[in-house]
Amino acid sequence: MSRTVVVVGGGYGGAAVAKALGSEPGADVVLIDPREDFVNAAGSLRAPARPDWAPNTFFPFETLLPKGTVIRDRAVSVDPGGKELLPAQRVLILGAGPVGLELAGELKEVWPDKHVTIVDPAKELLPGFRPEVVADLHRRLAAQGIEVRLDTALTEPPSTESGRAGTVTVTTTGGGTITADIWFRAYGTTVNSDYLADGKLTPRTPEGRVPVTGRLTVQDHEHVYAVGDLTDVPEAKMAGYAMQHAEVVAQDITAQLNGRPPTATYQPLGHPVILLPLGPNGGVGQLPSPEGPFAAPASTVAEFKGADLFTGRFTGQFGPTAAQGW
Repeated sequence: MSRTVVVVGGGYGGAAVAKALGSEPGADVVLIDPREDFVNAAGSLRAPARPDWAPNTFFPFETLLPKGTVIRDRAVSVDPGGKELLPAQRVLILGAGPVGLELAGELKEVWPDKHVTIVDPAKELLPGFRPEVVADLHRRLAAQGIEVRLDTALTEPPSTESGRAGTVTVTTTGGGTITADIWFRAYGTTVNSDYLADGKLTPRTPEGRVPVTGRLTVQDHEHVYAVGDLTDVPEAKMAGYAMQHAEVVAQDITAQLNGRPPTATYQPLGHPVILLPLGPNGGVGQLPSPEGPFAAPASTVAEFKGADLFTGRFTGQFGPTAAQGW
């Protein structure tokens, strides 16, 4: 069989697969991504509050695959073959999911006197998580002075661009108004699967995802895999899951490259997990155990994510950046 492995997209899952297979003897790994760098989206949430942190979110693809090939281009089809302080006193975040909550925590950690408001039409935070995790989250947000307005929708989006300083006033459907000096969008994502729109590989779901097997192969294609947001696996689309997908896919491709049958499979947990830091030293979490999910202490959240937002992990994967000076 061919020993060329093509990875389309250098996100959390794609980058991890490329790295795992890049050292496999005889494997010819090709990574296709239009960007120069991998972007650690989790790490980027600290950048608005800590300008010196911004370089830590970018890792060049060229250091990921010293023996492979990186093609800076955008796939169109697949077939089976600077420093800036936050100039605002009032901050509005639209979206009370993990991204919006983490961003609020990062801002308040550095600027405790700034007024941070999170708005979301949802009726509750972290639906589906254990009650003690949600209660702890509410307590920590209140302790940091973060205002959370749930069950609140806007009559129309803000008139200014997200992330740009400028007075913005929004009206809620209940008739109230919120005024801020800057706002951030923390809701709404799209799946980057336009290169599959022609259907040569497989039909996509209405959400733009592709159907996969338990081995994360695209249905009806034993040598084509999908990881991360692209899959129709019934779980939240989070970086941690994408990296778990990558472990399974790397194991199976390695087996195929060495003439062995692929046997690794991926099984969703059936309950949500999360590490949600609110700054580098605290936050809430829910992790799995043989007895079921449990509430992780703030120290665990800080140790495994909050302290460096996975920067150490990606330094090991990509190599140190010039900004880190290592």
